[in-house]
Amino acid sequence: MIKNAKKDEVHVHFSEKELNASVNLSSDEDYNLKLHLLHSIVPEQSTFRVLSTKIEIKMKKPEAVRWEKLEGHESSPQRKQFAPVPDSTLLYPSSSHYTRNWDKLVVEIKEEEKNEKLEGDAALNKLFQQIYSDGTDEVKRAMNKSFMESGGTVLSTNWSDVGKRKVEVNPPDDMEWKKF
Repeated sequence: MIKNAKKDEVHVHFSEKELNASVNLSSDEDYNLKLHLLHSIVPEQSTFRVLSTKIEIKMKKPEAVRWEKLEGHESSPQRKQFAPVPDSTLLYPSSSHYTRNWDKLVVEIKEEEKNEKLEGDAALNKLFQQIYSDGTDEVKRAMNKSFMESGGTVLSTNWSDVGKRKVEVNPPDDMEWKKF
């Protein structure tokens, strides 16, 4: 076990198909590691770090090839290549055999909501939400002020009228306003 190795005691040499590492231990023993790599690496871009509990070695691959194992001799030319997926078509990891394009699903749901035929209060609320979201800053300010000052009994989009005065409570004719 190698503990508390110092950087000057660790020597790592990278070549295209080989990794040689040696550590000079304080107990007059040396630890040597020699690996014949299965695939090529880029020695100039490969690095190592000496940490208190381990020596971390990073080897740069010249191409996006999945290594089945670290060591060996490449006898068969069958390489499993993988290509990075473009950002616009990212798929979420799953154990399911069926994949879903979630972005497409979101677009479909929004389209369904847009074309949905609402009735009663739901239709009225959707209309007010649409007026608010499509309105200018003055329309939004007027709607907020009139609704808050009237206790929810008045909703106006006219800022030039609402901005000059306090909006009074105006309940429907068959109802009575009570302040709690």
